[in-house]
Amino acid sequence: MLYSKISLEDILAKVNWVIKNNYLNIEYDHRLPLLVFSEKGWEIEKNTYSTELLDEFNGMIKSGVDYDMNYLKDRNRSLILLLLDKVEATKDRKYIPILESWKEIEYKKVQRRITQVINSILQNAI
Repeated sequence: MLYSKISLEDILAKVNWVIKNNYLNIEYDHRLPLLVFSEKGWEIEKNTYSTELLDEFNGMIKSGVDYDMNYLKDRNRSLILLLLDKVEATKDRKYIPILESWKEIEYKKVQRRITQVINSILQNAI
């Protein structure tokens, strides 16, 4: 546990710091306060999360499992587009089977971007 050795007071200070510095906002669901990413915080998390998803792709490729890409359906669109940008930037053909599987279950806008990424990789493969 990441925070198991930190006092509750120190954890509260860290939470207050990220709120004060506009990484998280407080929103209310009826009477319940919820911590949500601010725009600034989401930009950081989106980058981190898209890198984690790319690492998951690498794990799927290594393990040779069937590519069930349904877990990406209905995710935040800007996150998905950033992930696709990162895949494209690798110029690595190893991602094409994952992209083809993913394309089968996605909405048209994402399908178009996946097609663009596949074509870019095929043209610029290292």
